[in-house]
Amino acid sequence: MRLSRYAPLEHPLAHQFQRAIESLTAALVPDSSRQYRGAARHFLIYLSEDHPAVCSLNQLRRDPHILGWFAHLRSHTPPLAPAVYVCRLLFVRSILQELAWTAQLPDLAHLIRREDIPRIPQRLPRPLTAEQDRLIQQELLRRNDLPANVFLLLRHTGMRIGECADLSYDCLHKVGSDRWAIHVPLGKLKTERMVPVDSFVCELVQRLRFFRSFDPLPDGWLLARHSGKQTLMKRLRPYLSDVAAAVGISTRIVPHQLRHTYASEMVRAGVSLPALMTLLGHVKAEMTMKYVLVAGDDLQREFHLARSRPRHLAPQPKAPTISPRAGLEGVVDSLLFAQHAIEMFRRSLPDGPPRHRLDQLSNRLTKILSETRKLNPAG
Repeated sequence: MRLSRYAPLEHPLAHQFQRAIESLTAALVPDSSRQYRGAARHFLIYLSEDHPAVCSLNQLRRDPHILGWFAHLRSHTPPLAPAVYVCRLLFVRSILQELAWTAQLPDLAHLIRREDIPRIPQRLPRPLTAEQDRLIQQELLRRNDLPANVFLLLRHTGMRIGECADLSYDCLHKVGSDRWAIHVPLGKLKTERMVPVDSFVCELVQRLRFFRSFDPLPDGWLLARHSGKQTLMKRLRPYLSDVAAAVGISTRIVPHQLRHTYASEMVRAGVSLPALMTLLGHVKAEMTMKYVLVAGDDLQREFHLARSRPRHLAPQPKAPTISPRAGLEGVVDSLLFAQHAIEMFRRSLPDGPPRHRLDQLSNRLTKILSETRKLNPAG
């Protein structure tokens, strides 16, 4: 008989699991303790139904007990969300590792391996639509206060909000004649970079320096952070939601969407993928591609551009002009014309021996041309 979800769980291992959970969650919030208990309860209910003979820790085996539980989780109806599946594996793995130490059974720590736990699919925020971007920037410019300039800086540099909070007061650097860049310090991926900026971004930095001048605390940061970096970010985040609501945007807007919008804008402007990776501070192209939204208008533009100027077609060589020059120059001109004629005919042929043979003849003509140019008629 299946045990009720809310009835007290009676299983020979329930007491030991509970003690391990109490040890693991002693310094955690109640919600974390509840999740640990839920994962343990699900695992023990599975054992009581499918393997009732297991009544001690030393009886637990990877096959069939743990692998069978994996299959049981995957067969759940309705299917478990990927995050729920991963969390249950992680919680039970932590419990087993704790029991391996307290019960002196090292094998328990290896029943659930790292490779058993899939990565949770990462859902990244999407870029703002063109209308959302216009409305939000317009409202930020109208407000022109400290948070508004911070979010405009995020929008036009592609920085993360945590990186912006770490900017130094002298983050703006002149890198050439009328060329400026912002030094972004070590961020999420332990990388630092110089982001090229225009005059508008330079003005934003000057505005933020102006606001900073009202705070006499000389700590070297561009943004004041009296209570720490996390407090600063918590104070900034709700501001963007207020701006979105003020302009009539009902969907939830988060700061990271400004970074995605910047990335998509750079792609539309013709920035290459390696350059965009550097601008965003990414180390893998796969992550950069997740940031870019290719809209329907972008596809239409790229399609018609490709049809008008197909890059996959090699440019046709121009035929050399036949001139009445005499002597060695005339010989060179004739050889160039012959080489052009052979190349144009070779390109019209399908792949096969004749085309390969003409390619060899063209190479020989190249060598003849090289030797001919070395001749000195006066000699």
